[in-house]
Amino acid sequence: MDGETFVFGSFRLIPAQRMLLDDGKPLRLGSRALDILIALIERAGETVRNDELIARTWPDTVVDEGALRVHVAALRKALGDGRAGKRYIINNPGRGYTFVAPLTRENVHPGPAAAEGTTAAGNLPVPLSRIVGRNDLVAALATQLAQRRFLSIVGPGGIGKTTVAVAVAEAVSASYADGVWFVELASLPDPDLVPSALGTVLGISPSGANPISGLTAWLRDKQMLIVLDNCEHVIGAVAPLAEAVLKAAPQMRILVTSREPLRAEGERLHRLASLELPPGSVDLPAAEALRYSAVQLFNERAMAAVDGFTLDDANVAAVLEICRRLDGVPLALELAAARIDVFGVRELAAHLSDRFRVLTSGRRTALPRHQTLGATLDWSYQLLSGAERTVLRRLAVFAGDFRLDAAVAVAADIAPSEVVDHIGNLVAKSLVVADLSSELPRYRLLDTTRLYCRDRLKSSGEFQEVARRHAEYYRTFFAPAEAESETRPQAEWLAIYSRHLDNVRAGLDWAFSPEGDPQIGVALTIAAVSLWVQLSLLGECRERVERALAALEGDEAVTARPRMQLSWALGWSLMYGVGRAREAGPAWATTLDLAEQLDDRGYQLRALWSSCIDQFNNGDLRAALDFARRFAGLAAETSDAIDLMMADRLLATAQHYFGGSRRGAPSYRLRVGAACGLGAATADRPCAVRDASVDALFPGSHPMAARFCPAGASRGRAQYRGREHRRARLVLLQRPRPGSMPDRFLGGRSRCRRALRRDVARSYRAPPNPPVEHMGALLHRSGDRQARRYRRRAAGVTWRARTGRRREVSAALPAAAWRNGGLPRQGR
Repeated sequence: MDGETFVFGSFRLIPAQRMLLDDGKPLRLGSRALDILIALIERAGETVRNDELIARTWPDTVVDEGALRVHVAALRKALGDGRAGKRYIINNPGRGYTFVAPLTRENVHPGPAAAEGTTAAGNLPVPLSRIVGRNDLVAALATQLAQRRFLSIVGPGGIGKTTVAVAVAEAVSASYADGVWFVELASLPDPDLVPSALGTVLGISPSGANPISGLTAWLRDKQMLIVLDNCEHVIGAVAPLAEAVLKAAPQMRILVTSREPLRAEGERLHRLASLELPPGSVDLPAAEALRYSAVQLFNERAMAAVDGFTLDDANVAAVLEICRRLDGVPLALELAAARIDVFGVRELAAHLSDRFRVLTSGRRTALPRHQTLGATLDWSYQLLSGAERTVLRRLAVFAGDFRLDAAVAVAADIAPSEVVDHIGNLVAKSLVVADLSSELPRYRLLDTTRLYCRDRLKSSGEFQEVARRHAEYYRTFFAPAEAESETRPQAEWLAIYSRHLDNVRAGLDWAFSPEGDPQIGVALTIAAVSLWVQLSLLGECRERVERALAALEGDEAVTARPRMQLSWALGWSLMYGVGRAREAGPAWATTLDLAEQLDDRGYQLRALWSSCIDQFNNGDLRAALDFARRFAGLAAETSDAIDLMMADRLLATAQHYFGGSRRGAPSYRLRVGAACGLGAATADRPCAVRDASVDALFPGSHPMAARFCPAGASRGRAQYRGREHRRARLVLLQRPRPGSMPDRFLGGRSRCRRALRRDVARSYRAPPNPPVEHMGALLHRSGDRQARRYRRRAAGVTWRARTGRRREVSAALPAAAWRNGGLPRQGR
C-alpha cells in the first residue's frame, strides 16, 4: 500500500504516512485505531475476523476482544459513523468487522515511458470487495488465456464481466514481464480514439496517419497482457486494433469484455452466465440457500448495507424470490441489497415489479450506467439498430421461453428472414438467451430485460397488436394438442406443450382484459384444456373455463359448439377436483344437450360416459345404468373398437354394482374378445388390454384376466408401468392356481401383499383409492376378515372427498356391491 491514498467520504487515508485527513485537515486518531482502519480498508467489503485484527494491532501483546471493541468504538466516533446516514464500519456479531463505505484509490503507478524503455507492474485496479461465486471460473479462464492469446468475456450489462476480467488478469499477472494494463473504454465517445486511449495507458503517444502502426511497432517485443474493458460501443475500432497487435507482437495477450463478440480473427469467446440460483419454486433453509452464489452475494451486500442483517429461515423465502426474479445478475442483486435498509427484505421482494424505480442506489463512484438498473438497460438498448429495438421489445410479450416460429409470428410485419437475423444479433449482444439443449432451439429474455422491453413496447403503442398475435399463435399451436394426447406418449407430449403454460396464461390474461379479444380467449381456453388436465391443474382449468363461458356472447347457434366444449371441460374439472364433484352434473347435461343439437357423436359419447361415471360417484346406479345403455346404443352405431369395449365395461360395471355379476359376464367376454382382435392397436392403446384383464375379474373370468394382464402391464407407458404391474399381480394372484405364472413377473404372493400395503399407506387419504380397493379384493380372495374394512375404507375416502359429505359412507355404493361384489362367498 506504499504510495497509495484511499478516499472515502470526506476522508483521505495515506497509509505510508500513517495519516488520516478530514477535508484536508489531519484527524487525531490513536495508533491502535489507525492500525484497525488500515487493516479494514486493505480488505474493504470483506469481514475481517476479530482474531486477525487483534494480531495485526497488538502483535506482541495478549488482549481480549473487549480492547478491540473499545478502539473500534473510538474509530467510529472519530469518523462520525452513523451520523446523517453515513456508514463506514459494521459489526458482524461473533465474526468480525467490515469496511462498507465506497472507496476510491488514488496515486496509481504511471505506465512505462517509451523513451526510457522502462516497464512497470501495470495499472490493474485493486478490487475493494470479495468476488463471489466465480473462483472456479477465474481459474478456468486463466488457463484458457495461457493457451489462447485472445479471449473475450461476453454477457449482458451488470453480469460481472469487468470483475471477472480483473480477477483473471490478477491471477496471471506474474506471467508477464512487461505488466498487465487495464484500458477502460466505457467513457470513450468516439471509436477513433481507441488507439490513443491505449497509448495513454501505456505511456506512449502514437502519431502519424496510422496510430495503430506506431502502437504495434512499440509492442512488438513486449510480453504483456492488455485488458480492454467495455468495448461494445466501440467494437468496430477494437476488433482491427486487437488483430493488428496480436499479429505484430507474438508475446502479447488481449483480454476483452463486451456485451457482444468482436468477431475478430483468433478470438476465443466465453459467455458469462448469471450467478448460481436454487432450483425454481424450491424452498430451502438458510444454511442450504447460502450454498448458491447468488444468495451469497446478496447476503454479503445486505450485511454491508444494514448493520445486523442476518439471513435466516424467517426471511430466506423472500431472499430466494429476489434472487430468482433478478435472474442472479450480480449488479441487480447488489442494487437490491442496497435498498434493504429502506424496504426490508419482504417489502423489497413485493416491489420488484417496479424494480426500475426501486433499484436506484448504486455506488456513487460507479459508471453512470451501473448506478441504476434502468440506466444499465438504457445503455444496451441505445446501442441497437432501429430494427433490433423493434424485435426486442416485441419479444417482451412472451412470458417464458419461445420458439423461433413464435418470434416470427409476433413480429409479423418484418420479413421472417430478417427476424431470424435480428434474433441472432440479439443473442450475440447478450439481450436474448438461447437454449440449445433440445432438438428445437428456444429463446428467452431475462426477467429484468423483459420488464424493461415491455415498458418500451407499451410506450411504442404496439402492445395491443403484438399481444393479439401472441395469443393467436398459441391458439393455433395448441389446436392439435388434444388429438396428439391420444397418440403421443405422455412424456413426449408434455415435453412439447407443458413449457408453454406461462405463455398460455399470458395470452388468456390479455384476451379477457378490457382491451383484449374474448373470442381469441375462448378459442385458446378450449385448445389448452388438455394441457391443464395433463398437468393436473384442475382448479386452474375450472377457473379459466368459467371465465371463458362468462365471456361467450352472441347468437346461441354460433356459440353452441364452444359452449359445448367448455361445458365438457368444466364438468371434467369439477368431477376430478376436490369437494365439487356434485356440481358436475349440470355441466354434463349441458354438454349432452348441445352435442345432440349439433349431432356431434364424439361429444355425445363423452357426455354420456361422464354422466354415467358421475352417477356412479353419487350412488344413483339406476341413472348410471340408463346412461350406460344410452352410451352402448350410440357406440353400437360406430365401428370404433374402443368405444364398443367402453360400452361393455359401463354396462357390466352397472350390472355388477347391482349384484348381477353373472349377467355382466357375457358383456365382459365380448370386451375381452374385442381386445383380442385389436392386434397392433393394443401397442398404442395398452389401457384396453389392461382394463380387459382387470374388469374380467368381476364376473370371475380369471383365465381371461391372466391372459391379458401381463400384456397390459408390459405395454403400458413407462411412467405407469409400476402401477400396472401391481394391478397385474393382483389379477394373477386371484386365479385358482396362481403358481402357474412365472415368479419373475409375480414376485410372489407375500411380495404382492407388501406392495399393496405400501400403496395403501401412501394413498389412504387421496381419492380415488385403487390400492385400498385392491388390498380389500386380495384379502377377500384369501379369506381374510380385514377385507371388508379395507373396502369400506376405500368407499368412504372416495365418497367424502368427491361429495364433501362425511356421512352416508355406506351409500358410496349399494350394500350389495360390497357384500357380494360378484366374488365367491368364501371369507364373506
